[in-house]
This record gives sequence, C-alpha cells and structure tokens, in this order.
Amino acid sequence: MEKDSEKIRKLEIRKMRREEAGFAIEMAAAEGWNPGIHDGELFYEADHNGFFIAEVEGKPVGCASAVAYDDSFGFFGLYVVNPEFRKKGIGMKLTEKCLEYLEDRNIGLDGVVENEKKYQQVMKFRSSYSNLRFEGRGGGEVPDGLMKTSEVPFKKLLAYDMEMFPAPRSGFLEKWVNQPDSYAFAALEEGDLKGYGVIRKCRAGYKIGPLFADDRDTAEKIFRALRASVPGETVYLDVPEPNKKAMEIAKRYNMNVMFKTIRMYSQKEPDIELDKVYGVTSFELG
Repeated sequence: MEKDSEKIRKLEIRKMRREEAGFAIEMAAAEGWNPGIHDGELFYEADHNGFFIAEVEGKPVGCASAVAYDDSFGFFGLYVVNPEFRKKGIGMKLTEKCLEYLEDRNIGLDGVVENEKKYQQVMKFRSSYSNLRFEGRGGGEVPDGLMKTSEVPFKKLLAYDMEMFPAPRSGFLEKWVNQPDSYAFAALEEGDLKGYGVIRKCRAGYKIGPLFADDRDTAEKIFRALRASVPGETVYLDVPEPNKKAMEIAKRYNMNVMFKTIRMYSQKEPDIELDKVYGVTSFELG
C-alpha cells in the first residue's frame, strides 16, 4: 500500500504531445476498441490542447481526451488507464483535468455500460440513449447516382454536418473525409447535399462513420456504396438506437450487435437531427 501511495504522489497529468497520440490509440486497441489505423493523427487534429496523458515516475500509464469543438460543446473520450494502475485515483485525476479544460461547456461522451452509474453519480452526467455497434460483411455493388465527398464543396459538407453534430468541426472533418485507407460518398439532389458517409480501415476490418442522411433510402444507398468498397472485409456500424430506420438497415444486411455504449451529456441533450444519424462518427470523439 505504501508503494502505491508513493507512486501516486509522483503522478503527473499533462497535455499530450502530437507524437504521443499513438500511445492513446495503443491503449484503446488494448481495450478491444479497434481504432482506425490513422485515428491518432486525425483525433489529435480535432483539438491539439484536448489530449492528456497520465505519468507515474515518468512512465505513461493512462490517457483521456477532452475535445473542445467550440465555446459551448466538448466531447470526453479515449479514457483508459493501464490495468495495473487502476483503482489508484489516476482515472479520477484524468477526469478532473478534462472537466477543468472543458470548463462550462456541454460535454458528451459514449460510456461503456458498466461505467454508466459512475458517470451519473461522480460526474453528474445524464444518460440520453444507447448506441449499438453492428458487425457485418462488406460486398455488393456501388449504386449509381453518388459522388465522392472530395467532389463536394467543403463549405456545403460542413454546413450539412452541423445539422447532425452539435458544433462545427471543420479542421477535423476536412481531414477525416480525406484520410488514407478510406472511402467516402455523398448524395446530392439538385445541388443540395442529402447525405454522406465514410468508411475507414481499422486494426480489424473497417468502420463506417459518420453516416448522415436525410432519409432511409439515401442512407441505405450510401451504406451500400461503403460496404461495396471493402468486399469480404468485416464492417462495423455504430447506430443510435432511437433511429429505428438505421436499425432496420443494419438488420436488413444481416449485421449483428456486438455491444453498446451509453450516450451521455453533462447538460441537456443537444438539438440535433438524430433521425438523420444512421452511423456515429466515432465513440471517442462523438
């Protein structure tokens, strides 16, 4: 016990440097979260000041992210402590640092089910709904009538994205839709954007996210294009459970639920068009 106390006295929580982002991704991979192969650099782009690392005697033992998207909204994620250093107060110190950084913003998170009560009681977060991770297989044909998101004016893409996300995320989004080892499609009708989606290579298989669309037919068309881009590969889709049309698409293509997270907020649930969210961008950044 004395040894543990001594180690905790030598705990330092500090801002993560860009070259250390890979540590957070390795921690996430060790937890079985199956990060994208470029997630470290892309996540860090969302907020260079919002990633924190916990060190004991100079050794990194934990991490967390607190991305401040604007003055009113932030997202808490990538919260991991090395198993041998758990239950020593390190996680709480990381949490305190993140909450201090995000100040009075409304904060979102996707928590694992077993931590829901802790987030409610300790952090005073409120549960909003569940997100379900579905697993399926890639294949099929790319439907006609879609275009690559790189061919869509970025201002148009960003404006559309803000209907389904609580804050502008221009720096992150521009790199996310153009990342290596990915495919991204958009649907336009008479010049108006009706939906878009991205699928990226992960440690295992590919994850779809986001998948935003005005209606089920458009969402399914983009979904088909994304899964057809990675034939024979395992494909994952994270669906907000309240969006029944999204649930129907996942089931129609014989996808199976792997696990779920609880979407929680520190204040009220943001006023976004959740019925157009057919796939969450990521559990780590919202």
